[in-house]
Parts: sequence; C-alpha cells; structure tokens
Amino acid sequence: MLRSMYSGVSGMRGFQTKLDVIGNNIANVNTVGFKAGRVMFKDILSQTVSGVTSPEEGTTGGVNAKQIGLGVAIASIDTVHTPGSAMTTNNPTDVRIDGDGFFAVSSGDGAEVPYLTRAGNFTLDAAGQLVNGDGLFVLDSGGAPIVLDPAEVKAFSIAQDGQIIAVGVDGTSAPTGIMLGIVKVVNPAGLEKLGGNLYRVTPNANLDGEVAITTAGDPEAGTGAIISGQLEMSNVDLTSEFTEMIVAQRGFQANSRIITTSDEILQEVVNLKR
Repeated sequence: MLRSMYSGVSGMRGFQTKLDVIGNNIANVNTVGFKAGRVMFKDILSQTVSGVTSPEEGTTGGVNAKQIGLGVAIASIDTVHTPGSAMTTNNPTDVRIDGDGFFAVSSGDGAEVPYLTRAGNFTLDAAGQLVNGDGLFVLDSGGAPIVLDPAEVKAFSIAQDGQIIAVGVDGTSAPTGIMLGIVKVVNPAGLEKLGGNLYRVTPNANLDGEVAITTAGDPEAGTGAIISGQLEMSNVDLTSEFTEMIVAQRGFQANSRIITTSDEILQEVVNLKR
C-alpha cells in the first residue's frame, strides 16, 4: 500500500481535530473568562531508505540519509492564557483580574483543592454568600467562603486589592477584613478544563497539584489588581480563527486529494493485469 495514502489519512484526522478546536473557540467568543485553544502538529517518524555515509577526505564525499515521512500527528492542544478584553458592567459583584491569577471557588463539599476560574460574574445569594453562576462559593484569602450578613451590610464595594468595603445600616463605610482570594499558577497551560469556566490544578500546573491562595496586588506573587464593575471577556480573536479555519479547510481538502490520487495509482496497478 502507498505511504501517501496513510499520510493523507493522518493529515485529514489532524485537520479535523484543528477544526474541532476552532469551532469550540468560535462558539465561546462571548463566554466570560474563556481562553482559546490551539492545535500544534508534529511529523510522524520517518522511514529511512538509506543511511548516512560519512566523508573521507580526499577519497569520497559524504552522503545524506534518504528518509520518507509517514504523516502528521497532534503534538499538543494548548490553552492560550492571554488576557481578554474588559467589558464594563458597573455591577459591584462583577470583578476582573488585571494581571495573572485566578479566582478560587469551591463546592463546599470539603474538597481540599478549590477550582479556579477567570470568570468574575459573581452574585450574592439570599444567605449573603458570594457565589458564581453555578452556585459555587467564592473563597477569600484564607480559603473560606465569603459571607456578608444581609442584616448588617446594605451595600458593598471591592477595592483593587480585593478588600470588601461594606456600607452598614447607618450609611457608613468600613472595611470588612474580607479579601478575595487569588491563586497564582506557575504553568496556566497545565490546568485541566472542567467546563463551566472552571479549571482543575494538575501536577504540571503547580508542583504536586497544590494551591496557594493569596491576595491581589501581591508584588511577590504577581497576581495583579482586582477591577470591580468589569468582566474579562473571551480572548478569542475572530479574525485569526476564521483565517485558521480557512487554512484547516484547505489542508483537509489537500489531504483528501492525496488519498484520491493514491487510489487512482492503485487502480492503475490493478488494471495492469487486464
């Protein structure tokens, strides 16, 4: 069987995966805190027809190896953690991280390692608990759920360092001592996507899969500042995605043509007997 046919099949499978990732990026172009993915290719092991011959000075020259590539494979599917654009909402419970870092949220079931997210569309529930859209508790710098007593706190604001400043029943403002927890990850690309704008820490994101919750504006951690009244939107660039989609479509078509041409050659070989 011709090597080109198998190379064409591997190319079609690779570009199909690329189109899957591009489709997911475009579908999440308006998802808060979404980070785009990208597909990287690598060549498959080449078949060596003849090896290398070393030169002998004054006698013979060196001869390069003759190798035939056997197709393409997926090298990696990366998550690109560049910052997304800011959308102003003027909602005090909408927050954005201006820099690196993630919000820490927990399901409250005693899980040791919290989930991470860049989506800061939080709300206060009836019990005064700060939660995300799925009801997960937003954690403070100590790793505990953030709770504001509705009987005492009538309004609040969030400072750039994550400090929650409450307005009491008498109309005076005072710091609550509660600060939004921020997690800095060494390798954000190593995080595992869970859906719902959530990430799980893996041993390749932080060593041993550990999570250290700190505060915003920490110069040593480099967690950035908290911007209240804004949300970080998706970092998907539609221009780049549509360009990559055209390239992937043409690559898929070209590889399908390789298979068609290989089939025609095999048909000619079969017809030699006639």
